[in-house]
Amino acid sequence: MPLSQMAIQEFFNGLAYIVWDSWFLWLPVILSLTFWKLWIYYIHARFIKGGSWILLEMKLPREIMKSPQAMESVLNAFHITRDGNFKERFWKGLLRVCFSLEIASINGEIHFFIYTQKFFRNLIEAQIYAQYPDVEIMEVDDYTKISLDESFGEEWNSWGAEFQLTKEDPYPIKTYIDYGLHETAAKEEQKTDPITSFLELIGSLKEGEQVWFQILIRATKSDWKEEAKKIIDKMMKRDEKPKEGEDRVSMGALMLSPGERDVVQAIERDVSKLGFDVGIRTIYVARKDSFNDINKPALIAVMKQYNSANLNGFKPVNTTSVDYFWQFKKIREPKMKAVMLDAFRQRSYFYWPYERKSFVLNTEELATIYHFPGKVAETPTFGRVEAKKSEPPAGLPI
Repeated sequence: MPLSQMAIQEFFNGLAYIVWDSWFLWLPVILSLTFWKLWIYYIHARFIKGGSWILLEMKLPREIMKSPQAMESVLNAFHITRDGNFKERFWKGLLRVCFSLEIASINGEIHFFIYTQKFFRNLIEAQIYAQYPDVEIMEVDDYTKISLDESFGEEWNSWGAEFQLTKEDPYPIKTYIDYGLHETAAKEEQKTDPITSFLELIGSLKEGEQVWFQILIRATKSDWKEEAKKIIDKMMKRDEKPKEGEDRVSMGALMLSPGERDVVQAIERDVSKLGFDVGIRTIYVARKDSFNDINKPALIAVMKQYNSANLNGFKPVNTTSVDYFWQFKKIREPKMKAVMLDAFRQRSYFYWPYERKSFVLNTEELATIYHFPGKVAETPTFGRVEAKKSEPPAGLPI
């Protein structure tokens, strides 16, 4: 027999009375959880603000005869997993260290940067000089804060996007090994470096235009290797119960097509290297009379060079464009642009104040996207060190 409306009302009135009457049980729990969340927020903000951050610029020599593998060796040293003991994490707010690998074009002039805590400067310089002895490294002012004047909202326009992977983390993107850049026998002019297209694009910017590109990284503690195992087991049908007398592992391998075997090998190679939590974003800013809309799809297109149909790739997310009038374009777009700009300037992705969903790339993938290009990149506005550093000849009179 269905309940009457009065009976239902009486039920909810009784329930409300019970909840209200037992406030002394649930209210302390809610207040405690709220306080804990605010405390964590506070100590993390305090730790980040007190981190003494610096921006290092790398001035490159005219010739770099090394493959991206040299940058991969540098990035291995950035894999710092320590995030402290209980007291350091929940009293001092200690966070796993993160770095920002950046490329910027200011009026067409290209610059390479690394944003880091001052504590790690010697580590970074030692690793870069070990692989690139002719590079010059110097601490510089933050270009994101000095290159735009106070009239940004009135005289400047901007567009920004963040990127995510198209598939699960264990599937690798197309790397420098796939492009053959690891083959030392190949001549420099015969190599195809995907970073060249990006440098050519941002090197063609005119006066009043800028592009900022940012890769934020921290050593991962995710279970991406376990995720890779599950993917491979599924492809090789290891998760299925074998029939009597059947070797499921061998049968699964035999049943794979050549393309599937390539995928399995690529995944296994991917998770065999050090992994990082990663966040990628780019911003195009220009004076309103210089803003060129073609640069928006162009910046997305250059990221698709790393895409592979049967493996992984990049897709844009969180763009600052609002395409539909009912989304209140005039109201939402300025706010979205301001948030993107502030997130970039604060290098915030993993922690306060702009926490985002990250993905995992290994050192090989990161070195493909961020490395110092060789002679194959002949962008005219690419600032390089004119003179090669060398030791003085022996036997000079003193």
